Amino acid sequence: MPAALAVAFLLVPLAGVLAGTPWTGLPERLTRPAVLEALTLSLAVSGWALLLSLVLGVPLAWLLARVRFPGRSLVRVLVMLPMVLPPTVAGVALLQGYGRRGLLGGRLEAWTGLTLPFSTAGAVVAAAFVSLPFLVISLEGALSGLHPRYEETAASLGVSPLRVFATVTVPMVAPGLLAGAALCWARALGEFGATITFAGNLPGTTQTLPLQVYLLLQDDPEGATAVSLLLLAIATAVLIALRGRWLTGRRPVASAPAGANHSAPPPGAADGGTRAPADDGAEAGPGGGTRSAGPAPNPGPDPDPSPEPSPPAAPDGGLPLTAEVTGSTRVSLGVPAGTTVAVVGPNGAGKTTLLRALLGLTPRARAEQLFLGDRDVSALPPHRRGVAWVPQDGALFPHLSALANTAYGARAQGVGRADARREAQRWLDRLGVGGLAHRRPGELSGGQAQRVALARALAARPRLLLLDEPLAALDQTTRAAVRHTLRTHLAGFPGVCLIVTHDPVEAVSLAGRVLVLEEGRAVQYAAPPEVSRHPRSPWVARMLGRNAWPGTTAAADGAGAAGVLHLDGGGRLVAADPLPPAGSRALAVVGPEAVSLHTRRPSGSPRNIWRGTVREIGAQGGRLRVLIDAEPDVVAEITPQAAADLALAEGSPVWVGVKATEVTFVTL
Repeated sequence: MPAALAVAFLLVPLAGVLAGTPWTGLPERLTRPAVLEALTLSLAVSGWALLLSLVLGVPLAWLLARVRFPGRSLVRVLVMLPMVLPPTVAGVALLQGYGRRGLLGGRLEAWTGLTLPFSTAGAVVAAAFVSLPFLVISLEGALSGLHPRYEETAASLGVSPLRVFATVTVPMVAPGLLAGAALCWARALGEFGATITFAGNLPGTTQTLPLQVYLLLQDDPEGATAVSLLLLAIATAVLIALRGRWLTGRRPVASAPAGANHSAPPPGAADGGTRAPADDGAEAGPGGGTRSAGPAPNPGPDPDPSPEPSPPAAPDGGLPLTAEVTGSTRVSLGVPAGTTVAVVGPNGAGKTTLLRALLGLTPRARAEQLFLGDRDVSALPPHRRGVAWVPQDGALFPHLSALANTAYGARAQGVGRADARREAQRWLDRLGVGGLAHRRPGELSGGQAQRVALARALAARPRLLLLDEPLAALDQTTRAAVRHTLRTHLAGFPGVCLIVTHDPVEAVSLAGRVLVLEEGRAVQYAAPPEVSRHPRSPWVARMLGRNAWPGTTAAADGAGAAGVLHLDGGGRLVAADPLPPAGSRALAVVGPEAVSLHTRRPSGSPRNIWRGTVREIGAQGGRLRVLIDAEPDVVAEITPQAAADLALAEGSPVWVGVKATEVTFVTL
């Protein structure tokens, strides 16, 4: 009932305008010379006010949405102030600022000869003063909803900031911009108080339609109602055309579309899955670094018979990477040309921060030195570094087709339209999505969109390639095919590729070196076989499917043992192999297949025995992986028959046994 009363409260005056309109003489009243003159002047004033608001308001909205600076909240208050000021007060303020005796008016007249008060230019200024906030607020909301990764990705493709703004930012915030512009124009068209106070009511010069209504009320109330109906119709039409966009400020463009593809894809292009959720967005930690690398493995010829895109030209036969990253992530890298480095580590370890530092896109870490080949690019802006980036969700530009997305970087670098699109089509074909070239990102599945993003980065011919979990959105079958294609292209890539991954298969199959990060520092940098045999991080060991327990060494306390490791989480392990000196930090690594399970305490050879409770049982190929809560927690891998013989179930008590000869120690 209160809501109905509110609607009635707003509706009654508007209904009164409709009821009081002289419908029989409406055309004659609206075509009078004075009314037409006022209408023409109103359209001119509101149009110029809109243009002035666009010139001043678009940069201001971008500043408020994109830049953090002292006093930003105060600037936003200043922007909104004309919306809440009484119109006559706004007119008085304009007189005190831009009048002949105002703060700037006299100087403006002396410099340019332009007198604002009581002139058409003054009416434009008054209309722009009260309507500018509508444009700024609407556009700021749209810009705030647009994730910066789209603009960052465009910059990584070699596109200048101004071109990024024109070709990516503006098209993606167009609904908010159009909504703000329409509201701004409608408000300028209906401005009265500030105009009559600052610009006066001069027929043909400053007498707009609202002022004409004011005059008609004195001599011709029905004529005033008729003109009021015209303004009411214009305002209503604007709001209906916007369909509520002025409330939301934008369409939902903050996330790249990952919708399912409802039409059948061409052969070889089908995949499943949805785009993986972003992580590592805010990673931090102290650290140090490491240096050295080895060559990437050559997987052999690619069976795909489609045309091979030409590789980027490389000076002196290659583009090695030398980098010194400081800040929240601290890493030193020296990587030979043609090497792929897998960057692994737990969430929050600094993986994405490392990539963004190499791109020059984060203040949390920066590359103090960044040499690509013999060229130092550390002082260059992101779009001039020659570093291409594929973020976790691909960040495809939703207003461009897959083909236009892929050709975007080459076009920005001066390649002709036909050549850029031809090369883009080749890359799409190579990655199995050539048949989807003319689809928009919203019409692609998550896996298809990720392959288009890979093609876009490779087509830009970068000097350094950064991939942030590029295969996470693909199903297992498609992932294997794309991994093979990607490995083939990376083998011929003259620069260095850094690929962030949580998949041990990707790390081993794609990379010639593995960089392990924890808390923002490098804890291991070695070839994949070395990392597999001697992981120096519990997280990496567990990623590889092994048990890993850090602890402190102690002297042996029994026959047949070379040493004892006191585990950080409680418990102890006896080792048959020699341990580092007592008091050293070490990591015990045990394969899950080396863990034996018993329903009773074993009396045989295992030197390491403890009790636990089965927490979870899962399938791993033809075997079962059993997670056991104990001190320490342990993962065992047994056959289904053994599980049946032991009558294992979640919550079952078990004894765990590990032979001392099965324990491998890595010094930390």
